[in-house]
Amino acid sequence: MCKSCEVEPCELSLPYTKLETAKSYFISQYILSPCLLKKFLLHKKQSILFNLNAVILGSWSENILEYFLRNNQITTEDGAQITWYHAANHKAQVKAALKSTAHMIEADVLLPGDGSEPGQPIMAHPPETDSDNTLQEWLAEVMKSNKGIKLDFKSLAAVEPSMMLLENVKRHLKRPVWINADILPGPNANSRVVDAKSFIETVTSFFPDVTLSLGWTTGWHPEKVNEGYSWTMVKEMEYICNELNQPVTFPVRAALVRQSCSQLHWLLKKSNRYSLTIWTGKNDNYSLEDLLCIRDHFDKKQVFYDILEPQNQEFKRAVGIEVNL
Repeated sequence: MCKSCEVEPCELSLPYTKLETAKSYFISQYILSPCLLKKFLLHKKQSILFNLNAVILGSWSENILEYFLRNNQITTEDGAQITWYHAANHKAQVKAALKSTAHMIEADVLLPGDGSEPGQPIMAHPPETDSDNTLQEWLAEVMKSNKGIKLDFKSLAAVEPSMMLLENVKRHLKRPVWINADILPGPNANSRVVDAKSFIETVTSFFPDVTLSLGWTTGWHPEKVNEGYSWTMVKEMEYICNELNQPVTFPVRAALVRQSCSQLHWLLKKSNRYSLTIWTGKNDNYSLEDLLCIRDHFDKKQVFYDILEPQNQEFKRAVGIEVNL
């Protein structure tokens, strides 16, 4: 710690005009004197502070493209190069996920039974209420790999006990960590949302730098016209997220994106902390052209694709990305 911190704040001088140079300067000085960070915040130098955690290697707010590029697991900053293993909940699924070429492992966390009684968080997706795998066991296995993780919460009750378990292993998880919940009602929604304020406050009270994945509940009906994400929906989401400091990704349903391009494009333009994660329902009807339309209309660094097979392979081949089976 800087010796002068006990007496008076250190003076912070930033003689650089280029953001990247200033970031490097600030990080080197911060390591020597944490007092500089306090001074920096007091002066609200937010243009340089922005994404500071993300350039500290292993931070949970580090951009996942930068992480996997740095580890030679992708070749360019393109969200389509990131591969996902979805619903790795039970022990056999986790084993398969760890053996796979996926960069990110997604899993679902809930409390056992109906969630009314306190208990250890387990890995299961509703309507399941039981599992052969607890979150503690799941984390112990995943820590043996270098894969990023995304934990999906369907209820608020499971969040705090899960954050406690994550806190115990944080020093061993020097890789991307995303925490997900659907916090707003979206197109054709008929399922309950997780309370936005309580979810965000609980997660950030433990991990103020973690990447948040904040979505809408949605539905899709094959026999009628499905409306996309409305202006009201995206503006409400932006209202919630604009005061946050960490990266936020918005999971959006592939079958609903093409009719929502203007709204989602507006949302991403609001901050370079924002990104989209395209996901697909098992029975959704969407085309390769829908995915290519997304590809053409959004920055490749701001869109990730967590989509099911065979559409995933078809899409990757169409955009010239090698598919590793």
